[in-house]
Amino acid sequence: MPAQQPAVSVIMPVLNEERHLRDSVRHILGQEYAGEMEVVIALGPSKDRTDEIAAELVREDPRVVTVPNPSGRTPAALNAAIKASRHPIVVRVDGHGMLSPNYIATAVRLLEETGAQNVGGIMHAEGENAWEDAVAAAMTSRIGVGNAAFHTGGKAGPADTVYLGVFRREALERAGGYNEEFIRAQDWELNFRIREAGGLIWFSPELKVQYRPRPSVRALAKQYKDYGRWRHVVARYHSGSINLRYLASPTALCAIAAGVVVGAAVSPWGFVVPAGYLAAITAGSVPAGKGLSLKARAQIPVAMATMHMSWGFGFLTSPRSLAAKVIASRRPAVQRDFAG
Repeated sequence: MPAQQPAVSVIMPVLNEERHLRDSVRHILGQEYAGEMEVVIALGPSKDRTDEIAAELVREDPRVVTVPNPSGRTPAALNAAIKASRHPIVVRVDGHGMLSPNYIATAVRLLEETGAQNVGGIMHAEGENAWEDAVAAAMTSRIGVGNAAFHTGGKAGPADTVYLGVFRREALERAGGYNEEFIRAQDWELNFRIREAGGLIWFSPELKVQYRPRPSVRALAKQYKDYGRWRHVVARYHSGSINLRYLASPTALCAIAAGVVVGAAVSPWGFVVPAGYLAAITAGSVPAGKGLSLKARAQIPVAMATMHMSWGFGFLTSPRSLAAKVIASRRPAVQRDFAG
């Protein structure tokens, strides 16, 4: 490792993260990195002890500072943290993400080697109980999330988007930061604009961030419904940005619904479609659950079905009016000035 490396700013959007915030910041401050570092935590209106824990972290280490995020929205938090930060490399970390020890050093090296504007790696889902283990298995399985490299791994190379991201500040400033209208899918949308401007987004399996899955079926369903809803907004906002992977869940949901209707009203043969889907995710859960407890393995099909159906439902029911609102506000959202 060189004697001195570029200074980095770590930005964290935080809301109701009392469970993981201290550990997440500990993984940042403990990085094997020789450069100067600051951690800027953007605090939303949490209902738990998040603010108290953040205040303790600020008192304990001068590298940690906080900024307010009254709206509680993730992209607004990210923009506030970017504006309050100072350094040429900007590292995004969530309040429930745990960086591997050499994450920042590796990312800075990859930025230099590839010339990329943003580099990122694997969202390494890891649970703390049987249900979270099941969700983690589903989120790292191709039958669960398709061929997204940042979920399932793969070879290093150019990518449409990456998990979280380590950016050159000038790329964020040229893009105008995150579009604050995108409650979800803000990473994909920002990376699309960076690529549209000629910038390179680079995926590397060398980069790994531990991710804590949602703790219940209900929370997972809401997460994936929002993912689908906002991914459709991105597709309407950026024409031509959709691909077949994003249509898999809505197509499966429509086929299953049609199969149930046909099976109930016309012929029992209609039930072949939902039965085939259940058989597929059950079979897919076997390799995905290797090494897990029996209780966790039994819940993997539930996690997969929840993810697929919720994403598909969110995508199909995403109102055009939401995309119209986002499109109408485009100019103010992307012209925000971070230099001042």
